[in-house]
Amino acid sequence: MSLYRPLTLAAALALLAGCASIPTPLVGNYTDVSTTSAQQGGAGGTHVRWGGQIIKTEPGEAQTCFYLMARPLDSQARPEGGNTGDNQGRFVACRSGFYDPEVFMRGREVTVTGTLHGTVSEKVGDYDYAYPRVEADVVYLWPKRPIMVDYPGYYDPFWGPGWGPGYYGYGGFGGWGGGYWGGGGRRVIVVRPPPHK
Repeated sequence: MSLYRPLTLAAALALLAGCASIPTPLVGNYTDVSTTSAQQGGAGGTHVRWGGQIIKTEPGEAQTCFYLMARPLDSQARPEGGNTGDNQGRFVACRSGFYDPEVFMRGREVTVTGTLHGTVSEKVGDYDYAYPRVEADVVYLWPKRPIMVDYPGYYDPFWGPGWGPGYYGYGGFGGWGGGYWGGGGRRVIVVRPPPHK
């Protein structure tokens, strides 16, 4: 494999990241208040932009409330992904109307904008947890992230296992195909979720 291919891919990804922008519904000026400081009170009426992963979605008679595990936002105002453990507590965001819990399901990422309006006490196990409450203007559901699967070893749909480059004695271990084609190569398969309809 050419050395320039991974460099070209890295440059393209950097260019795309540089072009990333905040979705129009989430653009604005917001106060930098954390969920933990909002739990202490005194931030009522503050306009915030928070995001995280849905813990549960509860539709009511006139509004739907989203209980969220807060995460830091990236340059697009999207909750940061990964299992870094960098959560910022919990909060609840409520918006008028019905939002289907099968669409806004546990684990999906959302960013909300709105006004802080006190706290709501809910049980987390046996613990009474004070959720800062956001009266939401916007509830922005992000598309699912692609799933990265690390596939070890050789695969070529045109040659198949046991034929051509990568097979013992014809590339394999130390021949001309020892890196990409050989047993030491690794491929990453990206599984993209189906598009929203």
